[in-house]
Amino acid sequence: MPTDLAFATEALDFHRAITVPDGPLAATRPELDALHQHCLALYALLDAHTTRTTPIDRAGGEVLKAARVRLWQAAEHLHAAWHRAPATDADRFLVRSGCRPRLPVCGRHLRMSVRVRHTHTPAELRAPFTGPDRL
Repeated sequence: MPTDLAFATEALDFHRAITVPDGPLAATRPELDALHQHCLALYALLDAHTTRTTPIDRAGGEVLKAARVRLWQAAEHLHAAWHRAPATDADRFLVRSGCRPRLPVCGRHLRMSVRVRHTHTPAELRAPFTGPDRL
């Protein structure tokens, strides 16, 4: 594993170990925002690998494309979870009417959704995960 990705993975594991307490507690908006940002960064990394792999190994590129779609679906769920997370008094006014492009999580999501919709068909984006079919 490349060193920078290994550090990122270790940092996530460390964060979870020291930040996420045992017992019931709703995820906070800042936590969900950070996870959303991380998920979109992973999507962009997989996009680069998919683009480079597909001309050389079509079947491998298709598997990476499926993984990329699943990351986008995860990002969609994280974005929805952010909107449903408990709001503080300070951000109730900002999110009362739903998604707004000037909110960091919404703006980031909307910008990436333009890229995603140019890359994937609606059927791909809505397809349920059925497992790898070409291993």
